[in-house]
Amino acid sequence: MKPQKVAEASKAIQKSDGGIVKEKKKKRSWRNKVRKLAKKKRLAEERATAAANGQKLPGQKNGDKAKRKKKKKNKQNEETQNEDEPESGQGKVVKEEEPQKPKMKAVVSMEEAQQRMKAGRFRYLNEMMYTVSGADAMEYFQKDPDAFQCYHNGFAEQAAKWPNHPLHQIIKWLAKQSGKVVLDLGCGEAKIAKAAGHLHQISSFDLVSQNERVTACDMAHLPVESDSADIAIFCLSLMGTNLHEYIREAHRTLKMGGVLKIAEVSSRFTNIKLFVDAVQKMGFKNTEKKTVDDYFVMLQFSKSTAKCENKKPFGLNLKPCLYKKR
Repeated sequence: MKPQKVAEASKAIQKSDGGIVKEKKKKRSWRNKVRKLAKKKRLAEERATAAANGQKLPGQKNGDKAKRKKKKKNKQNEETQNEDEPESGQGKVVKEEEPQKPKMKAVVSMEEAQQRMKAGRFRYLNEMMYTVSGADAMEYFQKDPDAFQCYHNGFAEQAAKWPNHPLHQIIKWLAKQSGKVVLDLGCGEAKIAKAAGHLHQISSFDLVSQNERVTACDMAHLPVESDSADIAIFCLSLMGTNLHEYIREAHRTLKMGGVLKIAEVSSRFTNIKLFVDAVQKMGFKNTEKKTVDDYFVMLQFSKSTAKCENKKPFGLNLKPCLYKKR
């Protein structure tokens, strides 16, 4: 640097009118604007990067605090304005407080309360039937027959909301043939026998007999001779912790080449392929697999061998179909 420029830079104090005056720096207001814009742009980039990485955005923690602070400041300003206003005698307009309306308590009618109790009982019974064995469920319903009626009423209400019912598909399938010995296992009200009883010899079984067409029994121990049936049907009835015993009993009662028909809610299958393979290990061969309205799965098997595994094969599992409280 030249000596002349160094000398000029070192003169920060000059004498003027007998006093000492400091040299004023020039204001550059545009710098603050540039810095603010740069800071704003940098924060926007950091927030975009944090959002893309699934992290918390910078400054997000203090968002609520800033809102509370702003709310408090607004309240203080309102109080200050109220203090500055003249008293009521000097022309101040006093607003009368509106009387608060008493809060109305929700009134539940007796009929609605009864409906809620029935719905709660149905959810309990439905969960129980999926989490105990068929023998335990049958013992429970024998002690309390009204509970079985409550379960079927609740099930009928749920089924009425479905776009389609696999039972109707099975009845149509049976209508295309005749003269078969059919076992409806877990029949409910025996609707298959009512609709197609004039075409086939249909025996209906469930835990509790709801009418003259139904025989009460445990599906793991059917009062049917071995190798005597042409068709065995499980329509939304593979419930309980011992469903492999139901499949084994169906194998025992079917003739060689007899048909096993299974219809279940698709959400119950953890892995359909594993389930099908497991049923085939119990002496069956899969002949058909299809879905109904993406809500139900229809499986058809034929009895292929006389041998059936006593142990539960790997993959023969179905998740419980539970209803949420509304």
